[in-house]
Amino acid sequence: MESLARTLMVAGIIIFIIGGGVYLAAKYGIPLGRLPGDIRIEGENGSFYFPITSSILVSVILTIIFNIISRFLNK
Repeated sequence: MESLARTLMVAGIIIFIIGGGVYLAAKYGIPLGRLPGDIRIEGENGSFYFPITSSILVSVILTIIFNIISRFLNK
C-alpha cells in the first residue's frame, strides 16, 4: 500500500509540473497548438484539430527531461 501512495504522490507532482508548464507557455505566448504542421480543418458543421507538431515537440522535450532525471537517479 505504501508503494501505491508513493506512486500517486509522484504522479500528482508530475501533473502539477506539466500544468505549470502549460500555464507558463500560455502566459508568455509560446504557440503550443498553433505551430506550423498542426492540422486544423474547419467546416460548416464542425471542426477537427490535431496538433501533431506540438505533440512531437512536447514528446522530444519530455524525453530529454526524463533522460536527464533518470541519469541523476541512477548514480
